[in-house]
This record gives sequence, structure tokens and C-alpha cells, in this order.
Amino acid sequence: MVDAPVLTGRRARVQEARAPRHRSERAEPSFSGTFQALGELAYSGAQVSASAIDLDSDERIVSIDDRIVLPTASVGKILLLIEVSARLSEQAVPAIEVLAKTSKDAVGDSGLWRHLQARSLPLADVATLVGATSDNLATNVLLREVGLDAVRARTEDLGLLRTALLDLVRDTRGPDDAPQLSVGSTAELSWLFAALARGQVVDALTSSRVLGWLSLNTDLSMVASAFGVDPLSHRGVDHGLQLVNKTGTDVGVRSEAGILRGPRRGIAYAVSVQFSDRSIAARLRVLEALRVTGFDLLEYVH
Repeated sequence: MVDAPVLTGRRARVQEARAPRHRSERAEPSFSGTFQALGELAYSGAQVSASAIDLDSDERIVSIDDRIVLPTASVGKILLLIEVSARLSEQAVPAIEVLAKTSKDAVGDSGLWRHLQARSLPLADVATLVGATSDNLATNVLLREVGLDAVRARTEDLGLLRTALLDLVRDTRGPDDAPQLSVGSTAELSWLFAALARGQVVDALTSSRVLGWLSLNTDLSMVASAFGVDPLSHRGVDHGLQLVNKTGTDVGVRSEAGILRGPRRGIAYAVSVQFSDRSIAARLRVLEALRVTGFDLLEYVH
């Protein structure tokens, strides 16, 4: 049963009017809400990690246990997209190369391709499905095409030591399988998104292509829920805001990394939480804390 007082309190906090503050009247954003919200989760037994980097100054604005390694679920798929994009830039594979789905690639949960009649799609379209809906079937097809070893080698070349895509997507994980789809540190993930924003991941074309795929992401349920942009259409600038993000969801895992640009400045961010997903109230507390983090990021850039 859902803890009614907890949910009632949450609704009241979310619906409470946030007093507008003019730029000339406010101090520099302190991210105090983020520290408090994530601190409360940590105090309740969750593992939390967060990092944020100013895109102009390269200053690390937020650092909360940002070097610990936590499960990041589908966030690690960005490493696969980087490898695919690099191969396209190197012309190692054509964007129109047709990839077919097979029974060995089949997996449930997120994505659209398993619901479509099309048996094959161009490689670039398969990558688009991963960026837009974190498509699990499309992920496995791409991994079969490029190989997990190549993704790992590319990850190491980028200098990432605590972040990795460990396995293909599986409906169930046995004792011989990697325990998680991916892991990462928020320090490395925020750096990675900052590098993508600057065109420094492999090269400018590779970085731009990855950001293009991720700009279609429809999951704005976590940090990005505070930004007020259209989940199905936010590739352009909306009220001065531009968002590119990747999320990861698993039992007891919520993770998000991205870039938010606003009228004042831009920021690269990453937040991961591993928690006991024992009730809907526990899950909502995590989502609320991520939303609070989003409000602080919004205040920083707007």
C-alpha cells in the first residue's frame, strides 16, 4: 500500500508555487536543494552521486560522491552510439547499411522496434531508435554489428576508467552474465557530455551525430522533468532552453546525464541513484529528488 501522507506531502511540495526571482535580486545559484534532496536519499540508505560542469568555464559546479561507480542502466548505451558514430565518420560502415533483427536480439521493455513490422532498418535508423526510445532490441542489433569489445576499446580510448557498457540487454541476468547493463561515475559522465557539447568526442562530426540521436530522447521523467520542455519535440530552443539527455532505468536504479543550455549559460550534468525499490513511495522520493536537482540546474542556466 502507498504511504498516503508521503504522497500527499510530495504533491504539496511539487505544486507549491516557486517564487520568481529577478536576476538582479538573486544570489548565484547554490544547488542547496540538490544537496538536501540527495542527502535525504543517502540518509535513508540510497547511494547517490551527482556532478555538474559549467560548459563555458569548465568549472565543476556540483560534486557529490561523483567518483563512485554506480549502476547506470541504459545511460551506458551512449558508449555504443559513440562507437557507431565514429565508424560512420571513418566511413567504416555506411549509414544506409541495412541491419536485420533476429530472434537472438529479441528483448522486452523499452523501445519501439519490437512492436514494428519492419524486419530490417538502415544502421542510422537503428541508432536513432536507441537515442529516441532507448530501444533495447535496436541496442542488441547494433552490438551484434560493432561488437562489445570495440565499444570497450573506444571507451578506454576516451579515458573513461569508471564508466562502461558491460553487456548486451537481457530480460534476465544469470550468474554468468554481467550483473548490470552499464556502470559509471557521474564525474566521467558529466565530462563526457561536456566533451560532446564541445565536439571533442573523437571529432566534431562524431560528437554532433551522437547529440543528434540523443536530442530525440523521449524520457524526461527524472532530472529533465523540471525543465518544462515537450518530451516528444525538444530539438530546438524552447523558452531559451535546449536539452540533450540520456536516462537509465532499472529496478532500484535511476540515472540521467545530459546537457542543458539556457539564456545565461550551459551546463553538463549527471546524477545516479541506487536505492531499495520496495514501494511506489520510495520510488517517488527518488524521482522527486531528481526533479529538485533539475530545478537547480534550470535556475543556474536561466
